[in-house]
Amino acid sequence: MKKLFAILTLGLSFLLVACQAKNSGSSTITTDQWSRYEKEKTITIGFDNTFVPMGFEDESGQNVGFDIDLANTLFESYGIKVKWQAINWDLKETELTNGKIDLIWNGYSMTDERAKKVLFTNPYMNNEQVLVTKKSSKITSFSDMKDKVLGVQAGSSGYDAFQNNPQVLKDLVKDQDATQYSTFTEALIDLKNDRIDGLLIDRVYANYYLQKEEQLDQYNIIASEYSGEDFAVGARQADKTLVEKINQGFKDLYQSGEFQKISDKWFGEDIATEQVKN
Repeated sequence: MKKLFAILTLGLSFLLVACQAKNSGSSTITTDQWSRYEKEKTITIGFDNTFVPMGFEDESGQNVGFDIDLANTLFESYGIKVKWQAINWDLKETELTNGKIDLIWNGYSMTDERAKKVLFTNPYMNNEQVLVTKKSSKITSFSDMKDKVLGVQAGSSGYDAFQNNPQVLKDLVKDQDATQYSTFTEALIDLKNDRIDGLLIDRVYANYYLQKEEQLDQYNIIASEYSGEDFAVGARQADKTLVEKINQGFKDLYQSGEFQKISDKWFGEDIATEQVKN
């Protein structure tokens, strides 16, 4: 009886391990999925629905923004409809790897660290990190942040730059760390209410938000002391065909003038990179 019990226990253990391995493996996509997107005629894009003007939810509950218009138009040319999925920006690469989304497209900065996790398209727009402070604080330079409280969005390229270049801000600010927020909107509210002294943020977001709120005259937007950034789309490493299709789509939209129309709508100028134009 004891021998039978031992055999049954061993068998159940093997079965449990096998099921776990199967479940673990099934959650990670490691093959090119372009044929599936074409067949199903849909693709899921993950985005931070508070990141104006790139991609955000407006007052009526609609997803709008530069990246929303650009992606919808690009995939429409391939007969594919975009399903927009709001995600926790701090978990974006995990969501991509596990197949919950197929792309990260929402003011997603290219960095060496991210390139280890995703396959990037060509860059389509330039950006930089800026420091936003209230004019009443008298903080007008990065050096003025000594012993001050800094805010940043969790999982953002700004926080990566903050960590990787400590001599710029990290060594200066209080506790040599930053208060992390789920969204820039939350961070700006805390800046307004003096709970933080400065906010490291994407220039495109800072300009758009402060103009929209008619508060530009109340804040300083301090030029970056970090290297400039490029926005690109992030795909799974195996989705090489998808990345090729997006790169070609950028060029086609620029040649047709559609890229410029979308750019002018949101920025009042042509923001395309040389990789898109040529």
